[in-house]
Amino acid sequence: MKPNKYIRFDWAMKRMLRDKANYAVLEGLLTTLFKEKIIINRLLESESNQEDELDKYNRVDILAENSKGELFIIEVQNNDEYAYFQRMLFGVSKLVTEYINRGEGYQNIKKIYSVNIVYFDLGQGKDYLYHGKTEFLGVNTGEILKLSPFQQQKFKVDIVSELYPEYYILKVNDFEGNPSSPLEEWIYYLNTGDITQDSTAPGLEEARKKLELAMMSKDELSAYYRHLDNTVILKDNIYTSRGEGLLEGRAMGRKEGMQEGMKKGLEKGMKKGMKKGMEKGMEKGRKEGIEEGMKRGREEGMKQTMLQIVKNLESTGASMELMTSVTGMTEEEMHFFLNNLKP
Repeated sequence: MKPNKYIRFDWAMKRMLRDKANYAVLEGLLTTLFKEKIIINRLLESESNQEDELDKYNRVDILAENSKGELFIIEVQNNDEYAYFQRMLFGVSKLVTEYINRGEGYQNIKKIYSVNIVYFDLGQGKDYLYHGKTEFLGVNTGEILKLSPFQQQKFKVDIVSELYPEYYILKVNDFEGNPSSPLEEWIYYLNTGDITQDSTAPGLEEARKKLELAMMSKDELSAYYRHLDNTVILKDNIYTSRGEGLLEGRAMGRKEGMQEGMKKGLEKGMKKGMKKGMEKGMEKGRKEGIEEGMKRGREEGMKQTMLQIVKNLESTGASMELMTSVTGMTEEEMHFFLNNLKP
């Protein structure tokens, strides 16, 4: 793979594109994205684009004002940030309040565009370009709420959404293949750092001239390559931390799962064992009870039969010798039987 000839866009934004002489590159990107000629009057400073140590290699942003007085915040985000959508909202919300003077009417609120160039998987979606804006839809009719003729004349716009901030997300890593349109030529450059020879997109010809690595001094190249190295290191640290956290989470999950599984298995086994034991015990009890009942029944029946025989023999005046002979008892047993078992 041949080395790139051109400077990465985030570095260009940080060091080069803030120079008025290089506005043409930014103007080209915005003109291509918005499909209308964008002229930058000036770059502005805002609390939302102040760089801190944490963001030094992770993100770069520029706040620009065009010839209409509209504001464009252009941000490059290198690494994953799960709350990035909320940060987009926060950045725009601060601009709304920063660029209106206290006591001014709400009609002086500036139109704001948030252009976000991200190098990570933001949300879920297969497209490389997303556009978000605010519209008011009729709950029952589905119609879009429009401005009144007076409001249209006063605000110089036709629809309500043109008064509210708009958001553009360029997921440059999701673009694959060869560029076939001016916007795709820009996406290709943002993704690969390369500009094709036949590119015609606004701003890319200026980028060819102004962003060549060969034009940088030795010190500038050293600083640039340090920036690239630090960007890679930061990304590796983020992915390593995320991977370690994932492995630790999996291990903890497995441990907790095994403990929970053993607990549930033990409870289930005990419950099943107790149920099975009770069933077997009841079955055995019933069986033993039946056998015991039958045994006692037989004994009671034999006792009653023997008693009836003795009664019959005694009523006929049979001698003790005859009764012992018929019943098989001894004389002593016969006397005990007659004394204790007679009703």
